[in-house]
Amino acid sequence: MTPEDIILRPVLTEKATDGFASKRYTFSVLKTANKTQIKIAVEKMFGVKVKSVNTVRLPGKLKRMGRNEGYTPATKKAIVTLREDSKPIEFFAALQ
Repeated sequence: MTPEDIILRPVLTEKATDGFASKRYTFSVLKTANKTQIKIAVEKMFGVKVKSVNTVRLPGKLKRMGRNEGYTPATKKAIVTLREDSKPIEFFAALQ
């Protein structure tokens, strides 16, 4: 599994951008990926040193359209904290 398969996209919400100053970045990741796989993928993709990885599983929400109902897809987010001696991720530098 390549790092591009594990890390799907960055999460660019207001709460996620508040963590950029303290080197905390949020990514949407593959649902079956574990913390070790996420850590290795971030280190390979961005060339940084990861201190910790916290994950959150988000179940799908019930949505209705008329009398039909269904669920949105379930997702998984990873909050990655970098070490103090690591450089920040350049992709997010323009967003600060």
